[in-house]
Amino acid sequence: MPGVVQTATGRTLAGRKNERERAVRKLLSIVGATVLALSLAACGGDDESGSSDGGGDAGTVGVAMPTKSSERWIADGNNIKSQLEEAGYDVDLQYAEDDIPTQVSQVENMVTKGVDVLVIAAIDGTALGDVLETAASQDIPVIAYDRLIRDSENVDYYTTFDNFKVGVMQAESLVEGLEASGKAPYNVELFAGSPDDNNATFFWNGAMSVLQPMIDSGDIVVPSGQTDFDQAAILRWDPATAQKRMEDILTGTYASETVQGVLSPYDGLSLGIIAALQGNGYGGGGKPLPVVTGQDAEVQSVKSILAGEQYSTIFKDTRELAKVTVSMIKAIANGDDPEVNDTETYDNGVKVVPSYLLDPVPVGKDDVQSVLVDSGYYTEADLK
Repeated sequence: MPGVVQTATGRTLAGRKNERERAVRKLLSIVGATVLALSLAACGGDDESGSSDGGGDAGTVGVAMPTKSSERWIADGNNIKSQLEEAGYDVDLQYAEDDIPTQVSQVENMVTKGVDVLVIAAIDGTALGDVLETAASQDIPVIAYDRLIRDSENVDYYTTFDNFKVGVMQAESLVEGLEASGKAPYNVELFAGSPDDNNATFFWNGAMSVLQPMIDSGDIVVPSGQTDFDQAAILRWDPATAQKRMEDILTGTYASETVQGVLSPYDGLSLGIIAALQGNGYGGGGKPLPVVTGQDAEVQSVKSILAGEQYSTIFKDTRELAKVTVSMIKAIANGDDPEVNDTETYDNGVKVVPSYLLDPVPVGKDDVQSVLVDSGYYTEADLK
């Protein structure tokens, strides 16, 4: 993989293990032989979330994912777990169902158990400072997974997609669809992601780099007047909240107007937005459905694209993101410097986190077969 190499920490995994073993021996001298027996049993790699390959000789990785309510995060968890297990690691994979205290508690438990590496897709990128302090005190390296962890120096690496480019692609797809439907000006409404997710602002800024000049020129009009990120943001990426906001906009603004496009940053929001539009007479033979964008190529949205409802999505191949993350973990274990290709963009408020960025891929109706099916990401049966 191309890119520059950056050292986030000079510590080797062997050094971390030696220091942690000394700490564990001290703890065991206090709590007694019973806890020692349980600790040795836990290290055997026989629990359902880990790998029994080599008795966990490669180490244990704690993986904290935000929720199972999005199929995207299920795919992420499955991909990284299977690839780590193939490499001989035990894996403690946990989902927090978008509850911040639950995720904090899960990460705390991973640290207490003495995992060798933490991989965290944060629900709230600002909520993990204290537990990461504890992880740092035990020399446990931290990889932020797809969502940047903010306001902490104890983040060693970041693996993600080029999130600004995601937003650019969403806006370009929106404009493409609008131009195919007729001449400007176009009535467009804007949606953004969760304000506690650092990615949401990158998506928004990328999209607005394309759309703002068109708004300024009058080629795009936002009849609701809601053009600020804070007005457009949908907390926790909740589809029901997006549906309600779209319904409110339609009721308050579109009595005599027609929506022609909607910038949606995520497929789950897109489905809620489309439901609101259909409930207000769009797509039923009267007013055509507007151009609606999305992200993550979730199966229901891909079906919607094939049905001519949602216009497009942005595909982020979670298999490749898992591969890059596992490569980082292997490099750390070998005492090497993980490969990164961005050392400037992702400032978390305390430090610029060395990152590896993957390229997203736009997908419209004509791209589904070549991008999603031919690559093996979905089968044709999945999309029936």
